[in-house]
Amino acid sequence: MTQPILVATHNQGKVRELARLLADLPFEWRSLADMGITTAVAETGHSFRENATLKATQYAAAAGCLTLADDSGLEVDALNGRPGVHTADYGGEGLTAVARYQLLLDNLRQVPWEQRTARFRCVMVLANPVGERLATAEGVCEGMIALTPAGAGGFGYDPVFYLPAYNGTMAELPPEEKNKISHRGRAVRALLETDWFKRVV
Repeated sequence: MTQPILVATHNQGKVRELARLLADLPFEWRSLADMGITTAVAETGHSFRENATLKATQYAAAAGCLTLADDSGLEVDALNGRPGVHTADYGGEGLTAVARYQLLLDNLRQVPWEQRTARFRCVMVLANPVGERLATAEGVCEGMIALTPAGAGGFGYDPVFYLPAYNGTMAELPPEEKNKISHRGRAVRALLETDWFKRVV
């Protein structure tokens, strides 16, 4: 019988991306919607690892099954690493994704190109219903903050995350190419190299 694992995110962009990244693994992947879970875990941690652990352990307890959670965000060097763990609510509640990255561009308006270095960081945690953290992995994708948004793919800050090697933004990449180099794609591949996944895959 295929082992069920809950993917603990309400972000539908993440759900679609993780579904593609995890499609070939021998598990029955379930979303929070599949499990009828509508509550949100308070992300009170001070790091991506702390927040991913909070989500993985609390949703695993609520669902009664193995749970994979991630916490990820954008670190901008000219902003001393912000928005960081506050990436999803940068600028306050109620803003659209477009409004958030426009605010970011506004805050970097006086920053010269060579100082607009940034990275996407993702930490993934797999936990069981009794609160044990079974596996942890991290992925990072280095880039720059573009001067103007470009591209219609991806989600979140992808239209303003410029990749010099591709001469374009993350939002301009096909999904298959994005998954090869994205922070989330790298975190998934690192996760598969952990002891727990090596034993069961």
